[in-house]
Amino acid sequence: MAYTTINKSTDYFNTKLYTGTGYSLALTGVGFQPDFTWIKNRAAGSGADHILTDAVRGVTKALNSNDNSTEDPISNALTAFGTDGFTVNGNGATGANGDTYASWNWKANGAGSSNSDGSVTSTVSVNTTAGFSIAKYTGTGSNLTFGHGLGAIPDWFMIKNLSVGQAWRVYHRSMTLSDPYSKRMVLSETGGDSSSALGLSQDPTSSLIYIDTSTGCTNASGENFICYAWTEKSGFSKFGSYVGNNSSNGTFVYTGFKPAWVMVKRSNGSNDWCIYDDTRDIDNPVEDKLQANSNALETNDLSMDFVSNGFKFRQNGGNFNGSYNYIYMAFGQSLVGTNNIPATAR
Repeated sequence: MAYTTINKSTDYFNTKLYTGTGYSLALTGVGFQPDFTWIKNRAAGSGADHILTDAVRGVTKALNSNDNSTEDPISNALTAFGTDGFTVNGNGATGANGDTYASWNWKANGAGSSNSDGSVTSTVSVNTTAGFSIAKYTGTGSNLTFGHGLGAIPDWFMIKNLSVGQAWRVYHRSMTLSDPYSKRMVLSETGGDSSSALGLSQDPTSSLIYIDTSTGCTNASGENFICYAWTEKSGFSKFGSYVGNNSSNGTFVYTGFKPAWVMVKRSNGSNDWCIYDDTRDIDNPVEDKLQANSNALETNDLSMDFVSNGFKFRQNGGNFNGSYNYIYMAFGQSLVGTNNIPATAR
């Protein structure tokens, strides 16, 4: 049994679906004011990029998980965060008339504040209850550290150069490489873990992320970077790994909660970053897939079941249940309703 102090996960993470109108549209029903929103057009194919915005960089500045471009300060982002949602414009990326969209929303702590824990000062928006942090820092071209504010060791983080078109760098504590500083994958690509530099000089600590000079993806003099970091919270979030069994009676992955959202990636070879949630698929099997590394439209893919204490694969296949190693990040459904009594995760 896993204990959780987060009895209502939708106070910190929630999926919101909507249909665009071609005009500015204020959306409510998220349940909180988001600080990190990730949007994907489900219906449009080529050209419908993933749109990632946050309160630290500013809501109108977009990044794309499916490419390495710099942040777009003008056309493709949201126009405002609201107390219960956000406002989108009417373009194809976030609000084309009649197109359907998925948005995934996380709660941090607004625009953030100065953090001087590291050798460089970072701007950090952190929610220690939910284990989520947004940190912005400026590179020096020399080894540096920056504070993330979590008060716990990050289990997963993603870093993106905002100033120059560079690849997303992803760190996951469950990666298989023997060198702990090379647990590197690229969010915008299909490749597996690589000995190419992640850009760390050592593993992160409860207060700091250590950056070296090996790659402009994480450190270059005068260039700005954003880091999204999570640490596991029992009953709410899980960041782990598993080995697929390549069987229709697939691998069961224990999380300690019924998932609301799961992203899976093969770590020792090439496959997509596959995203599933319980809002696009309200019943099992869960099979509506979007790919963080691709602007492709939503497709029905290999199926899994979201069960009370994890997820169970119902098909074999390389995307999530071949005879390979995989990493995942997962967020849970609310264990109880609106009361304030902590619950026991299954």
